[in-house]
Amino acid sequence: MSTRRQFIKTVSASGAGVLAVSAMGVMQEVSAHETSVWGGPVYTGPREMVKNSKILSILNADGTETLGVVTSKGVIDVRAVAKKMKIVSPLTLDQLLQEGNAGGFNQVLAGADKSGVAYLSESSITFGRLFKNPGKIVCVGLNYRAHADEIGMAHPRVPPLFNKYNNSLAAHNCLLQIPPLEVSYKLDYETELLIVIGKKMRNVPESDTLNYVAGYCTSNDFSSRDLQLELPSGQWMIGKTLDQYAPIGPYFVTSDIVGDPNKLQVQTWVNGEMRQNSNTSDFIHNTQKMLSYISTYWALEPGDIVFTGTPQGVIAGMPKDKQVWLKKGDQIVSSVEKLGQLKFTLG
Repeated sequence: MSTRRQFIKTVSASGAGVLAVSAMGVMQEVSAHETSVWGGPVYTGPREMVKNSKILSILNADGTETLGVVTSKGVIDVRAVAKKMKIVSPLTLDQLLQEGNAGGFNQVLAGADKSGVAYLSESSITFGRLFKNPGKIVCVGLNYRAHADEIGMAHPRVPPLFNKYNNSLAAHNCLLQIPPLEVSYKLDYETELLIVIGKKMRNVPESDTLNYVAGYCTSNDFSSRDLQLELPSGQWMIGKTLDQYAPIGPYFVTSDIVGDPNKLQVQTWVNGEMRQNSNTSDFIHNTQKMLSYISTYWALEPGDIVFTGTPQGVIAGMPKDKQVWLKKGDQIVSSVEKLGQLKFTLG
C-alpha cells in the first residue's frame, strides 16, 4: 500500500497539483507550480463564506497584518496556529473573502487548542487594518432620513454613489494624520455600517441580496467638508479619500451573528461627548435596496466593501455658529450595535 507521502509525490510529479494535508486530515488541493498573490500556494478548493466568526487584524512585529479570531478563551493567532499545524489557511481577511477558503480557516479554529499556540489577550494586540486590498470601496451618501432633513436636502430617489480608494483604509486605534490647514480644516466624522460582500453579485433582486453578504463592520467615512462641498463642482471623492479617511474596525462580524442589518444602533462620541445616536432603521434605502441597486451597474465581488451613509449629528449639519471642526488631539469613537467600538485619535 502506498503511503500518503508517496501519493502526494506521485500527484505532484504528474503536474496536476498537490494535496495539502490539514490538521483535520482533510486533503486540500493547491497548485504545484503557482504562487498566489498572497504569497502561498494557489487555493483551488470550494469557495465558501465564513460563518459564526468575529475577526480582527493583528499588526505583527514584522509589519504584517494577519487574522485573529475572538473566542471565549482569547484571540486565536491564525498565522501562528496554521504554521504550527501545517494548515493551508487564509492569513488576512482580504484573502479569506476573496479566495473563499473558509474550510482552511475553520480548520485553524478547530486545531487551536491542540496546537499549543497560546491564545492572545485582546488588550495586548496592536490592531492592523481589517482590509488592505479590497477590490472596490463603494460609498452611499445621504442615506438617513433625519440626516437629509438636518442639512435641508431632499430624500434621494436612488442611493447616491461615490468611492474611496485603498489609501484611505485605516485601523482601529490608529493615529489618523490630518492634512495641513492649508489643504483642509473642516474635518468631520461620519459613523457608518459597513457591508462586506462574500459572493459575486450582479443584477441581484432585493429579496436575495443578504445571501451575498459575508458580514459587517463599524466604519467612519471621515470627511473634509471644505474639499467636499466648497471646491468648484463639489469634490466628494477628494473630500472623502485622503490618506486614512476610512478607519474600519475593530471587528469583522459574520452576517449570521449580526442578523437584520436594518435594525442596528449607530453612535459617535467626540472627546467623550455623544454626537450621533440613531439606528439603521432610519435608512432611506435599506441594505437590500443599496446592494441590489449597486449590482445593477456593476458586479460586487467577494471582499468588496460598501459604506452605507451616516445619521444625523454631523458637524456639517449644525448651525454655522455652532460648527467647531475636528482638530489634532480629538478622540473619536464610532459604534455600530453588535460590531464593536471603532476608536481613533487625530494627529
